Amino acid sequence: MASRGRNAWEVGKVPVTGQRVVRRALGRRLTKLRLANGKSRREVAEAKLGISEPTLHRIETGKVPVTGANVRALCWLYGADQSVTDALAELALGTSREEWWDGSPVIPDWFKLYVGLEASASKICTYDGEIIPGELQTEQYALAVFGAEQPRDDEAVHRQVKLRMQRQRALLARAPRLVTVLGEGALSRPVGGKTVLDGQIEHLRRTAKRDNVEIRVLPFTVGAHAAMAGAFRILDFDDPDDPDVVYLESHVGALYLEEEHEVAEYRRVFDLVMKSSVALEAF
Repeated sequence: MASRGRNAWEVGKVPVTGQRVVRRALGRRLTKLRLANGKSRREVAEAKLGISEPTLHRIETGKVPVTGANVRALCWLYGADQSVTDALAELALGTSREEWWDGSPVIPDWFKLYVGLEASASKICTYDGEIIPGELQTEQYALAVFGAEQPRDDEAVHRQVKLRMQRQRALLARAPRLVTVLGEGALSRPVGGKTVLDGQIEHLRRTAKRDNVEIRVLPFTVGAHAAMAGAFRILDFDDPDDPDVVYLESHVGALYLEEEHEVAEYRRVFDLVMKSSVALEAF
């Protein structure tokens, strides 16, 4: 068992927001403690803490809220010292604490994790060849995007746009580093008509003047390029215990990639399209 007189890992400020992200962060830290202690999930379940093997799996993978009592029991079993135990027990409080997006019926459950990750990321790199990313859209452009999906409830479009604008304001106020590469098609497709597109492009030019924002364009003249498989984004986090994430979205769900080799491959692809792109102001 690890010594109770020293930390199994350093406890710092955990810059996480939203219950799903807190669950993710806490689960990873508890997993790290368990592995450092050389215990399997079955061995933990056999320790009679009242935590079954399936429950421990759900805790470690960030699927469920966690009580402070369970965290303290696990920390005791893993030999964590008091400062680590207190920090993780405090973190457990956030696993059931909702942010504005957690309780929203408009935001799909599979996207709520992304919103929380976005609210905690120190840098976000985005490639999209077809559409302006949500965090850079004007309200009129967003209305046209959501309207194109022809929802049964027209009011749903306005709710979606309202939430997108709220998320955008929160992100830009927090000012993480934003690096976006747009395909030329995203700047030429008249989403909402020419007037809306012109307003959108002007909005991009204004936003690109922010110190934390870089917007680049991948011209058609480049021809074949490394990101032709589709749009993606990479989220970086300052805390080394929170792995960087690649986010891939579809109409019915999303894929979150966290393995080092997966993130590294998407970084390689992003670097390649960055080298082939030009600055927005030069386009």
